[in-house]
Amino acid sequence: MEQSQTDYVLAMEQLSQKVHAIREDQWTASTPCTEWSVHDLVNHLTYETLWAPELLSGKTVAQVGDRFDGDNLGVDPFDAWDRAAASGIAAFSADTALGTTVDSSMGPLPGPLYLGQIFMDVVIHGWDLARGIGVDDTIEPRFAEQLYAEVAPKEDDIKAWGVFGDRVEPPAGADTQTKLLAVLGRVQ
Repeated sequence: MEQSQTDYVLAMEQLSQKVHAIREDQWTASTPCTEWSVHDLVNHLTYETLWAPELLSGKTVAQVGDRFDGDNLGVDPFDAWDRAAASGIAAFSADTALGTTVDSSMGPLPGPLYLGQIFMDVVIHGWDLARGIGVDDTIEPRFAEQLYAEVAPKEDDIKAWGVFGDRVEPPAGADTQTKLLAVLGRVQ
């Protein structure tokens, strides 16, 4: 999946707004990612975001190792997220980002494909977070259309990744966001 750097920045800004909407009593709330609480979900997003500057700078998965394993949120999860988000945005906004091939757990990935994967994670997990904390869960319509156009024809391949639930049948006349979420095993 390929995505623009500008879209990634906007998706990160939208996600950051949701992170900052988390109330103190919501960190243990459940999310559509059934094994993750709100804390777990934000920690996952922080973890993934912290990897971006490392991989885009040419480091290998082995060189980064387990540096980001465990709790990345610490005593101030908002600050931890803000620092990670700023570093991810800076890394993906660099002029060289899309020309880089990153070492990923799936093997070498061209920068645009890595950006596309991270973009999808940010958008979809932004929806998960919104559902978990009870705020507006509308996905930017342009993002929903782009992602649906990308994932719908590759549904079987995406399922093989093992990170999404089983497809849910969307209701007749469903909008693009609902169809996207259904392909990824999420229920509105």
